[in-house]
Amino acid sequence: MKHIRALRTKAGVAAGATVLAGLGLGAAAAPAQAKEAAYSCPSGSVCFYSGDNGSGSRCVWSGNDNDWRNGDIQCSWAADRNVRSIYNNGTSGMVVIYYSGANYQTRKGCTTKGTKGNLAGTYKLRSHKWANSC
Repeated sequence: MKHIRALRTKAGVAAGATVLAGLGLGAAAAPAQAKEAAYSCPSGSVCFYSGDNGSGSRCVWSGNDNDWRNGDIQCSWAADRNVRSIYNNGTSGMVVIYYSGANYQTRKGCTTKGTKGNLAGTYKLRSHKWANSC
């Protein structure tokens, strides 16, 4: 299985590698959430799921989003429920870095291209961006 990395919020775990600036990619003009088969995720997109193993509700983006609650594409369930799994189905070789705060604040983890799996922790996420490396 490819590498999924997430930072835990508990003390004693080192928080932070330097985050490389993500490329500004446009957001898809499709709804961000839907119920789908496990790990269903369009090519070129990142998908976040409310359940383990790509189950539950899904939010999907093909670009950066600095605020899942108020941006062009909204993920309404993520305000009340934790994100439990992810699939980076991007095609450009880029990683996805995700944050618990709007405007890319409080980094929680990073997932490489082609990787799908459960997050090491469960978080209420609010923003994400594509980058060249974790």
